Amino acid sequence: MKMHRGVRAGLAAAAAAAVVVLAGCSAAPPPLVPTHSADTGALREAVNARDIMDHLEALQDVADANGGHRAAGSSGYEESARYVEEQLRAAGYNPVRQHFTYRDDGEEVETFNILAETGGSDEHIIVVGGHLDSVRRGPGINDNASGVGAILETALRMADFGIEPTNKVRFAFWGGEEEGLNGSQHYVDELSGSETRQHAVYLNLDMVASPNGVRFVHDGDGSTFGDNAPNGSDEIEDVFVDYFADRGLEVLPTPFEDGDSDYTAFLRAGIPAGGLFTGDAGTKSGAEVQDFGGEAGLEYDSCYHRSCDTIENVDTDLLEDMADALAHATIAFATATPAED
Repeated sequence: MKMHRGVRAGLAAAAAAAVVVLAGCSAAPPPLVPTHSADTGALREAVNARDIMDHLEALQDVADANGGHRAAGSSGYEESARYVEEQLRAAGYNPVRQHFTYRDDGEEVETFNILAETGGSDEHIIVVGGHLDSVRRGPGINDNASGVGAILETALRMADFGIEPTNKVRFAFWGGEEEGLNGSQHYVDELSGSETRQHAVYLNLDMVASPNGVRFVHDGDGSTFGDNAPNGSDEIEDVFVDYFADRGLEVLPTPFEDGDSDYTAFLRAGIPAGGLFTGDAGTKSGAEVQDFGGEAGLEYDSCYHRSCDTIENVDTDLLEDMADALAHATIAFATATPAED
């Protein structure tokens, strides 16, 4: 995650206005109606924190062998990418690299996204994404190997079960997020108008195992923060909220903040977006402790963007909850049908 909410609090009103204006620029088709009752039990059982932790440990080993980080343009990022690609190929996917460059502190950085997709119709594409790079100050295990691990396990287990979705699911591992959301922005910039309209849903995972965390769901309907995200974002929020409610698990809404994570480019393009988050440098309240445990007055993740964001900086229970919710939502939209005009 690029910046925590406290840094961007003063921009909230402007960000919301920008989303309203930009979301109206694309004549999007009717939103998808997700399959809330989709039978996802077997997939969710297969997507478990134990196996996700294996991916996190592998990425920790990569950082340890490459100067303590996995930043875009570095050898640590290259090795992280090879690990993800090897896992995907072994499961039968054909991952591709989408190369791009950007400037950081006057230097040109060459890096890439990794994209891998299922079969299914490309009339309504579901993108499930999270950033693969870390900051240079640490290995980035919660931020964002946690999201990467959950996405990767969802992809691998879908392949294991031979799931053939109605709508194509594209798994995306973004590069260059920490220096300005460069990978996801490049992806959206490369879409033609018709391709943009084919993108029905973007699901974002960025930091989903914070050690003093909360189950946050992005406020797609604007009922709490008034973000006015593109039509269809409310359906994404509903899928996640309903999923957790059915299991007696508390959640809280969290705002979309322009420039804060990889949902930004999708929202600006008018593509419905949503996702999961467990907190960064914000401070946990007493009320949140009552529902989620942990310690009040402390950061959700005191190792955010620091060298201590290691394999020890992970709440495996939260990781399990969020990964299972992602698996459920992915299938709910992969089997969704368009709303009637």
